[in-house]
Amino acid sequence: MGLDFSIVPDYLDIILLGVAWTIGITVASALLSFVGGIFFAVIALYSPWIIRQPFRLIEWVFMGTPLLLQLFLIYFGLVQIGIDLPAFVAGIIGLGLHFAVYNSELIQTAILAVDKGQMEAARTLGLSRGEALRKVVVPQAVNAVIPPIGNNMIALLKDSALVSVIGVSELTLSAQRVIGKTYRPFEFYLVAAAFYYVINLCMEWVQRKIERRIAVSR
Repeated sequence: MGLDFSIVPDYLDIILLGVAWTIGITVASALLSFVGGIFFAVIALYSPWIIRQPFRLIEWVFMGTPLLLQLFLIYFGLVQIGIDLPAFVAGIIGLGLHFAVYNSELIQTAILAVDKGQMEAARTLGLSRGEALRKVVVPQAVNAVIPPIGNNMIALLKDSALVSVIGVSELTLSAQRVIGKTYRPFEFYLVAAAFYYVINLCMEWVQRKIERRIAVSR
């Protein structure tokens, strides 16, 4: 039968809508995972035991179970206790919390690597412990782990395809729907792969810009 890419333009609007949903869920999940990673790291290192242990349990759950199962639990499971989340929101929460746990591990290591004299100097200048963490210690730690966190964000982009199983019309599901109409899987999966690659390149470009800016500011 051969390949026939001439049919792609007829369905490009569906594919581009999927691209938009993929970018939206990736950006929102990345922000959640970044802020959540910082929050989890500070809780793990500085909170009282009674607060720290529930967060350790959350980390264990998200690191020890597959992301697909987590998405199912958030989208289908929470309904049973009265929490009915839209698929898009459930996908963001699932992806965001999953990668927040991994970002937290990176940030915890970076915080512990910051010279303890930085905290002591900040306290002698009149900053409270929380202010010293927020203004001195955490920014230095985050700057040190931008490259591995950037790699996690690229992995998040690829894993965003999993939200198709809960009905989010991102790029992969959009391609599957077009394939169901045209019976041309090879062409549209290649198109989807090309768009993922372009988004990946854009994310790598942004990451390099951030890394260069941080290097200049040091």
